[in-house]
Amino acid sequence: MDVELTQFDSRSALPTQTAARASATLAFTSSSQSDLDSSLPYLASAAQRHDEKRLAPQIGRRHPFGSTENKTDTIVEEVRVTVSRKDDTSMPSNTFRMWFLGLVFTAAVAFCNQFFYMQRNQVVVGPMIVALISLPLGHFLARILPTHRIRIPLFPGSQRYFSFTLNPGPFSIKEHVLIGVMAACSTNTAFAINVIVMEGAFYNNRKPFMADVLLVLTTQMTGFALAGACKRILVWPLKMVWPTTLVEASFFWGLHKHKDDAEDAGRMSKMKYFCLVFLGSFIWYWFPGYLYPTLGTISWICWIKPDNLILSQLTGSTGLGLGTISLDWSFTHYIQPLVTPWFSQVNTLIGFLLMAYVLVPLTYYTNFMDAKAYPIASAGLYDDMGNYYNIPDIMNEDRTLNEEIYNKLGPPRVSSFYYLAFLLGFAAVSSTIVHAILYHGKDIFTRLKSSVMEREDVHMRLMRAYPEVPDLWYQGLFVITVVLSFITCIHYDYMPWWALIFALFIGTATFVPIALVKAVTNQQPVFNQTTEYIMGLIRPGSPIANATFQTYSYNTSFQAMTVTAGLKLGHYMKIPPHTMFFAQLVATIVGSMVNLGTVTWLMNTRPDICHKDQFYCVPARTFYHSNALWGVIGPSQVFNTIQDLWLDPVQRGLVMGALLPIPFWAASRRFPNVTWLRHVHWPALLSATSRMPPALPYMYANGLLIGFIFAYVLRKYQFRWWSRYNYLTSAALDAGVAVAGIAVYIFAGYKDGGAVEWWAEAVKNADHCPLAEKNYSGYSAR
Repeated sequence: MDVELTQFDSRSALPTQTAARASATLAFTSSSQSDLDSSLPYLASAAQRHDEKRLAPQIGRRHPFGSTENKTDTIVEEVRVTVSRKDDTSMPSNTFRMWFLGLVFTAAVAFCNQFFYMQRNQVVVGPMIVALISLPLGHFLARILPTHRIRIPLFPGSQRYFSFTLNPGPFSIKEHVLIGVMAACSTNTAFAINVIVMEGAFYNNRKPFMADVLLVLTTQMTGFALAGACKRILVWPLKMVWPTTLVEASFFWGLHKHKDDAEDAGRMSKMKYFCLVFLGSFIWYWFPGYLYPTLGTISWICWIKPDNLILSQLTGSTGLGLGTISLDWSFTHYIQPLVTPWFSQVNTLIGFLLMAYVLVPLTYYTNFMDAKAYPIASAGLYDDMGNYYNIPDIMNEDRTLNEEIYNKLGPPRVSSFYYLAFLLGFAAVSSTIVHAILYHGKDIFTRLKSSVMEREDVHMRLMRAYPEVPDLWYQGLFVITVVLSFITCIHYDYMPWWALIFALFIGTATFVPIALVKAVTNQQPVFNQTTEYIMGLIRPGSPIANATFQTYSYNTSFQAMTVTAGLKLGHYMKIPPHTMFFAQLVATIVGSMVNLGTVTWLMNTRPDICHKDQFYCVPARTFYHSNALWGVIGPSQVFNTIQDLWLDPVQRGLVMGALLPIPFWAASRRFPNVTWLRHVHWPALLSATSRMPPALPYMYANGLLIGFIFAYVLRKYQFRWWSRYNYLTSAALDAGVAVAGIAVYIFAGYKDGGAVEWWAEAVKNADHCPLAEKNYSGYSAR
């Protein structure tokens, strides 16, 4: 017998019984979900189509997607011009081909990115590359798969069965988005892999494989559960934009929308525009990325007198980069200038100018903390002779500090550049928490109490056609992962139970404030070093506990951010929440397990991994050095002698960051008509520049110039062009560089530096300013 489904009719808001067979779906989701019945026509009739014309008053101006604009829905212009305000509830999403392609690409991306993650030259396969490859494959499957129905008994001998078809019709945009979301869940290597590699390759103390499995799964899934629990605060409100999701939405619409709106007739189609920009980006990247790297860092002022050390330090790309021009999108894209709102870029500009061209030169040339003994813009650790600090020299075989050698070498030294970045990093964390309380505290409290938005925008009303994921699902997942986390940490001796509670508290408490900043400004404060510092104070001399504490606290927040961005994209693209839940859940588990399987295979087959040849494990090595500094040596030892001033940026950074938002918040309430006060955003100002290093000043300068052109000039004076092509341009440039980077690696014999042999000398100092990375005496660290 056929299974009867209850389909929700949004026009009458009453459930109506349909005798349709359950199709176009797998048994992962609730049968009440409206996209279960793909026997409905792929293109709904006008009466069936679920769009804003029935949901919102028909007032306002014409919308780019062919509908009228409700004045209550114009909170964010970028959303209005990018995201469709229509939805076809009969469009299939939870299909066999979505799961097949999604799982294949999830596993492939996780394997490739983990494999390259361990190498000197890293290549990242991102969700946009997956989307480009999966589009023709999706159309191909739609042509060859059989359309007849498959019936599977609910259990052996049952007269009730589950019915679906492998081919419900044309490949839909919702299937495509879900494949991209699944790939995005596996793009970033599981953070816990750093702990596993550090233990095995640097500390020679590998734990059982089951310990690795539990560590990876629990650290990934805790953040997943947290993201779903906070969807009322971070996903549903319209002003929670998540700018990068607008790029992805524009990207998918550009690939699937083949017919132009009436008002865009005669203009270049989005598909054609994307292809042209993508092709141009792909071709151009070969020049700065392979043929002539100097194009990526044109330090033309330095060329006037390259033997002048101060001029080189101020203008060279490895120095402060004053006047350096970059024609490499992979460098200028660092701050995402086409995506980040202009007010956020202005805050970044102020912080960048203050740090790079006021504070750094002032502290360096006044020799603050012996700054002249080190390069002007360096993230390295140095000894008192200006050479690189060799962390392994001060460690015993049992991972404890060799105090005799440490006392002989002294504590590690840093440049004033790194000192300021350290200060701003702590300030960004505290300012984010205070900013969230002051500016969003009331809204957060209200939304946590209510399951319904006070004033729903059109996108939220459209999503009401689909059943929401129950909070109990996320709560249950959170409880399970926390219990498994306790088993992992206690049974396998990662860290004490109280440290796990503290780590989860930090990750949970910081997630919402940081996500609020990310959703509005596209800036994400980074606090992983903060967690290392805290655990180093509480439990010095315990590197594994320190690394595990960082993983459970920082990665909980980071993973929740990734999942939340996917939920917001699903909200924009009208993906049924149940389907999105299982797609992200399965992709997270599969991706993290493939990560673990790949790194386990590499470590078992390469005994000298991370110590020579191509598999040098650059991220894990950086993680190890940082862990040794805060976990083995500890803050109390680092700050014990001549580096006492390091303690000031920690304390002063936290206090300064907490105090700075208060007067501006008070002033904006006292003078509500003063526009600029509302746009002062201290978390964005502090968090952007706290990422220098490893980011360098010229990346910010070039990115901000491009941001001024697109986010301000074109948006203000060519709004029609900007609203149609801006986010599509960003997506095409990103995709072109990503594909070209992989092509260069595979087909051009990408070796150290990445250039062809006859320009190998240019690669060593691509900007031809070798003095920029030397200290004030012209000495280069060894």
